[in-house]
Amino acid sequence: MKNSSIILGVVLLLLAIFFMNGCSTRNSLVDMDVKVQAQWHQVENQYQRRSDLIPNLVAVVQNYADFEKSTLEGVIAARAKATQITIDPSKLDEASIRKFQQAQGAVSSSLGRLLAVSENYPQLKANENFMGLQTQLEGTENRISTERMAFNEAVQQYNASIRRFPANIWAGMFGFNQKAFFEMKEGADTAPDVNKLFKK
Repeated sequence: MKNSSIILGVVLLLLAIFFMNGCSTRNSLVDMDVKVQAQWHQVENQYQRRSDLIPNLVAVVQNYADFEKSTLEGVIAARAKATQITIDPSKLDEASIRKFQQAQGAVSSSLGRLLAVSENYPQLKANENFMGLQTQLEGTENRISTERMAFNEAVQQYNASIRRFPANIWAGMFGFNQKAFFEMKEGADTAPDVNKLFKK
């Protein structure tokens, strides 16, 4: 009788430890998941800020009647497409991130072409509004780069945690799945130098 009580006590103690470990691990994973989602919102905020600058940039450039129409249309179309793509922050899978990244990459490329063409318009380059937008755009590109790296770091920490034992057991039980990174291309960890496109 005494031995069975001891065994029962040990079993109950182990179950309590197991349960507490599960609760603690789940709470930790929830915190990391929330951090990833919050960091994703910061990424979106910076891309939205860039998107909000584009209409002003287009409006200034449109005042120069001989500016390449196709270049302007490319920027407008890329922005419109990018703003239509939204991602559920609780489902940051590889396909969604890639689609978002491709759309934002198209915006970057079209902006790059517009800024390169602006080199042919000295009066445009000297325009006070244009110069102000240059400064804002440069700052936004820096913030985008910073927030993307912070997002990737948060995802790396989360993904590593759900793969470690015994957290991987609880992660599987509670439905914590790996999240996708932004794909880092060469030079993607540094913001583009907008000043090279806007030589004063």
